[in-house]
Amino acid sequence: MVGARQEIKLKKYRYLIALVIILMVVGVLVLITIPVVQNRSLPKKLKYGIVLDAGSSHTALYIYSWPAEKVNDTGIVTEVDSCKVKGPGISSYWNDIEQAGKSLKMCLDKAKERVPEKQQYVTPVYLGATAGMRLLRSQNQALAEQLMKSVQEFIKTYPFDFQGVQIITGQEEGVFGWITVNYLMENIGKVNAGGNPETVGALDLGGASTQITFVPGEKIESEESALKMRLYGKSYNIYTHSYLCYGKDQALKLLLEKLENGQGDKAVGRRSRISPEITDNGTILNPCFNKGYIRTINVTELFNSPCTSAQHNIIQQMVRIIGTGNFDQCDRYIRSIFNFSVCTWSSCSFNGVYQPKVHGKFGVRNSFSINEKYLSENCFAGQYILSLLQNYNFTSSNWKTIMFLKKIKGTNAGWTLGYMMNLTNMIPAEPPYTKPLTNASYLTVMVIFSIFVFFLLLVGFLIFKKKIFKAQDKL
Repeated sequence: MVGARQEIKLKKYRYLIALVIILMVVGVLVLITIPVVQNRSLPKKLKYGIVLDAGSSHTALYIYSWPAEKVNDTGIVTEVDSCKVKGPGISSYWNDIEQAGKSLKMCLDKAKERVPEKQQYVTPVYLGATAGMRLLRSQNQALAEQLMKSVQEFIKTYPFDFQGVQIITGQEEGVFGWITVNYLMENIGKVNAGGNPETVGALDLGGASTQITFVPGEKIESEESALKMRLYGKSYNIYTHSYLCYGKDQALKLLLEKLENGQGDKAVGRRSRISPEITDNGTILNPCFNKGYIRTINVTELFNSPCTSAQHNIIQQMVRIIGTGNFDQCDRYIRSIFNFSVCTWSSCSFNGVYQPKVHGKFGVRNSFSINEKYLSENCFAGQYILSLLQNYNFTSSNWKTIMFLKKIKGTNAGWTLGYMMNLTNMIPAEPPYTKPLTNASYLTVMVIFSIFVFFLLLVGFLIFKKKIFKAQDKL
């Protein structure tokens, strides 16, 4: 009986010793593994997306990437590359529809090189056409649809996940631009001391339209200009309005039409007179162009837009525009293309459009080019932008709230990033990689397991010591 009991006790000791050894091995492995995992460089698990901004004057392609895991259902999107398409905007190819898609080849080829081959088939590509195509659609919807279909078929020849082409609304263009500016400035989700969202308004001037978007400090009266949006867990009541025909290129056509009709003085309350801005041979004297600058244009180029009247007094096919560089005349004629005669709301900008008082800071898209077309129009553009901002009700008291921006943190400040961020909500998020522990958590885990291993060593030592003492007693 005594021998059997000793055998049972011996087995218990063996089991206990084996358990202690196993736990010690596990503890040591944990102490070795945690530092290795903590200090390893995690591979980047990225997704890609491509957006083509088909504007009225040109098309640009932007390549974005974002982590497969997302924050508050909105992808953390950054611009990784961009490409400006050579030639005019796609709306200019209305008489050569097939060429519209082919004009995108160089930039789509660049995107094919930039996006990893294994991810191309899951990389969504979108094309958003803006005011140029909105104008063409208003003139000839069937033609606009044919052009967009041609562009679509060409993009589909590439190995990307084609998601479609669409003509976005002016409201969408304004809101996506607002998202872009506030995202890049890290304002989304922030609140000020009063508990209200801390955001920046967005002003955008394109070739055919201009947009203003901001969170006002008052109730929005017009439902057509109001939009509710929720981003990063915060709700925003946004005012946005897009003015078709008031982009820089179309505004210049409106100006030339006024010069051709001699309506500048009449529009600002002066007595009507025979305009000296157009001569007998059809030459237009433009006070908003540099003195002595000459440009020859086709008359149909001036009056083929829905923004201008089809009726004119010029009988020549070609017309010369000569710059006179007269600031006061330029200012009068620019102001004459805006209408301030009616406002049925508590406050308006121009053309009877409701606009609450501008509120907070504003980011304005800024661009620079050195080719002749833009250099020749810089005087006009500068005066037009000044008048436009004044018509948006900016005054000397809030002028300093305007920040002119082209890029923020290396990313274009246009609407395409906001568009991409919105679309990533429809892309399912993959399980994220295990993130490293914080320093505090890392130290806590290391201390706990160190104590655990020390405790096991102590228990093992006591067991062996007890066994040795019993063996000595037997002797």
